[in-house]
Amino acid sequence: MSAQTPAEPYDYVIVGAGSAGAVLAARLTEDPAVRVLLLEAGGSADNWLIRMPLGFLKALRRPEITWPYWTEPEPHMNGRKLILPRGRLLGGSSSINGMVFMRGHSADFDRWAQMGCTGWSYADVLPYFRKMETSWRGESDLHGGSGPLSVTPNATKWLLHDELMAAAKAAGHKLTDDIHGGDEEGVGKVELTIDRNGRRASTYEAYLKPVMSRPNLRVVTGAMTQRVLTEGKRAVGVEYRREGQLVTARAGREVILSGGAYNSPQLLMLSGIGPADELREQGIAIVHDLPGVGQNLSEHPRVPLLFEAQPVTFVNELRFDRATLSVLRWYFTGKGPFARQVNSANPVLRTDPRLAQPDIQLWCNPVTLDAHLWFPGIRKAPQHKFTADVILLHPESRGRVFLKSPRAEDHIGISLNLFSAPTDFATARAGIRIARKIYATSPQAEITGPEISPGAGAASDEALDAHIRETGTTTSHPLGTCRMGAGPMAVVDAQLRVIGMEGLRVIDASVMPDETGGNINAPTIMIAEKAADIIKGKVLPAAELPPRKERTA
Repeated sequence: MSAQTPAEPYDYVIVGAGSAGAVLAARLTEDPAVRVLLLEAGGSADNWLIRMPLGFLKALRRPEITWPYWTEPEPHMNGRKLILPRGRLLGGSSSINGMVFMRGHSADFDRWAQMGCTGWSYADVLPYFRKMETSWRGESDLHGGSGPLSVTPNATKWLLHDELMAAAKAAGHKLTDDIHGGDEEGVGKVELTIDRNGRRASTYEAYLKPVMSRPNLRVVTGAMTQRVLTEGKRAVGVEYRREGQLVTARAGREVILSGGAYNSPQLLMLSGIGPADELREQGIAIVHDLPGVGQNLSEHPRVPLLFEAQPVTFVNELRFDRATLSVLRWYFTGKGPFARQVNSANPVLRTDPRLAQPDIQLWCNPVTLDAHLWFPGIRKAPQHKFTADVILLHPESRGRVFLKSPRAEDHIGISLNLFSAPTDFATARAGIRIARKIYATSPQAEITGPEISPGAGAASDEALDAHIRETGTTTSHPLGTCRMGAGPMAVVDAQLRVIGMEGLRVIDASVMPDETGGNINAPTIMIAEKAADIIKGKVLPAAELPPRKERTA
């Protein structure tokens, strides 16, 4: 099949309209002389189930808007294959995620700078966190008040928040009003990318949708990019398939890959850029031998704890008649239990007081994420339960992404290699014991029943390790496969240019050298904001920071 070439010339071709790509398209087209083509393999995000915050529980499971990704059998997780939902629509995973807004710890970015990512220290990135957000807190040295992305606190009326906060305090943990201020540790309300009208603030809604009518921006959905076109060591365009036709799009300045931690390395390798020996095995001609492509894959592992609960949980809000009224209330007023998330609180804690920063987060929900609608006499109500999942913020285990086929449409190989590092087991065990103590402390203890999983009998290290292998999973926070920095395994430099190539950048979570201490959607958006300014040649000056507070045990 011969490729069609569009008549329109473009300055930038961006592959992927997700958390990063939508931001880049919006920012680069602020200059009316710059012409941008944005390609998205999925389709529209204009759906009430996506816009309604609690709809994410269903959106994550819809095959028409997600990539059908699974891991290879995980060797340290009893050989299980883990599902990996990623958004395949405008806004990408920001259109289907749990909307949690966390920047990570300030020390995370200082560590990036020490790893060779010059210009990415906390002082360098804070101006971009401020630029991107309109915080419910208002404008300050730490928060933005006029950015595209709305950040609001969770509504906790239906979530038994006060009981959990009081129990955490009684168990010895500090409470915080702002996890991004002070010593960046403690237990507080989760913050969400939801606007003041109770609608999901994805990068599609916040950045892309308001500028779709710009004459210098063309957005093409249903476009499955096949490869980057190169002339020598320079990227000159891409080839994509749409409606059965193969189309060529030329880029006068740059091709930008924003497909995320799985798709961006896949596309590089399909284009002959990656580990040469692996590419030859797939019959792919080598353009540039870059061994780090697909390596350094990292995820925040998640280990679930489950408790019985008194009949006071969010299950009561899922009774069909109440749920119907809640949907209508959300639709007309943007308020009510379906206008927010189901996270009771956001504990970000250290398992050892000698640690320099928190190493675990707890996902505390007064309902299981697979709970369903019910009605007396027609469908039985789900059991009342509490979940307290332990999340490792800085795992040491690393995996990789690799090709299993030279076709873009075929499933890539994804090996997370979770819990390959023994220290990750130790951190997870310590987190489980912390969660147990909080839920066994009053007043939370008065509404918490017996532990269902792994069960109170699982007390030894060996029993907890068995539980981790049997039930551990991911948080959908993949990153690192096109690592930024220096050294033989780096893929992009500090300007996010693919090392050894011209006219080619990667701008998404795959460039993060390691995990940030929290959900990664916010730092991914920050990376795109800063990258847009790097491309424009007008980076914001670094922030002046007060001395960091010393941590206390």
